[in-house]
Amino acid sequence: MTNTRWFRLPLLLSAAFLLSTSAASAVTVDWVTVGDPGNAADTTSYGAVADEYRIDKYEVSNAQYAEFLNAVAATDPNAVYNTSMGSGFGGITRSGSSGSYSYSAIAGREDMPVNYVSFWDATRFANWLHNGQPSGAQDNTTTEDGAYTLTPAGIAANSVTRNGGGTVFVTSEDEWYKAAYYKGGGTSAGYWAYPAGSDAPTTCTVPGAAANTANCNNVEGDLTDGGSYTGSASPSGSFDQGGNVWEWNDTISFGSGRGLRGGAFDFSANYFPALYRLVVSPVGEGGNHGFRVASPVPPPFPEGIPALGPFGMAMLGSLLGLAGYRKLHA
Repeated sequence: MTNTRWFRLPLLLSAAFLLSTSAASAVTVDWVTVGDPGNAADTTSYGAVADEYRIDKYEVSNAQYAEFLNAVAATDPNAVYNTSMGSGFGGITRSGSSGSYSYSAIAGREDMPVNYVSFWDATRFANWLHNGQPSGAQDNTTTEDGAYTLTPAGIAANSVTRNGGGTVFVTSEDEWYKAAYYKGGGTSAGYWAYPAGSDAPTTCTVPGAAANTANCNNVEGDLTDGGSYTGSASPSGSFDQGGNVWEWNDTISFGSGRGLRGGAFDFSANYFPALYRLVVSPVGEGGNHGFRVASPVPPPFPEGIPALGPFGMAMLGSLLGLAGYRKLHA
């Protein structure tokens, strides 16, 4: 006679899948895939990327960064929170005292890009995502290792590079550039001059559905929610790669600097073209400094089988072990 306990297994596995997607990730990233691996570089020498990859559709938001802070910055030895975030153009407040700090995205600014972040803040956020969004002190299990190994010596020398096997990381300059300007449709497809699929200068104006527009030249006098310029996606489908905030990339430039691309809300569209790049100290935390993350394209799973995170894998193993135990003792 068939053991009826085995009919419960699909239900238990479904529960594991649901738990793996609901319990492990406070921050979700809306990825877009950038294809044509092995494409040629632009005439600027930027934009060639060997592999297919994913890039965040939007700049990292205040709401996402506040989740990160609440997970790892009850005390904040690495100053991933800048007090300027709490007023003016910032979007995150902090309350409490060291050891019990808590953070909240300011109402109405949740979907605006986080700003006042250094390059090192961006890498710590990426490490946290790479490590599965853990909670705890800022150490090698949360923010100090993962996609990047952060040491005082490496930070001081600006010598930190991306580790192999990173699952989430700050965009490289080539990855950022390709997502913003590459036309697609073949590895020698060429590049647009501006990051909304156009060779014509971008128009600085209020949010809307018009093509090739952006938040720039202080037309809004403030940041705007990610994706507010609905008719101005890049060729890859990302938004705001021109305007809103300058975006860090992880390419070391001139030894002592890191790159920023894309202009900002308080800069003119003259800073949007593919020819323009900005190099600054990686410790800079300007009110117009933000970032977005990238990721390898994950390998496909068999049809109908979702990907499991670490929590889901642990749950699945426990359930399979329990099912086997019950079979043996039926």
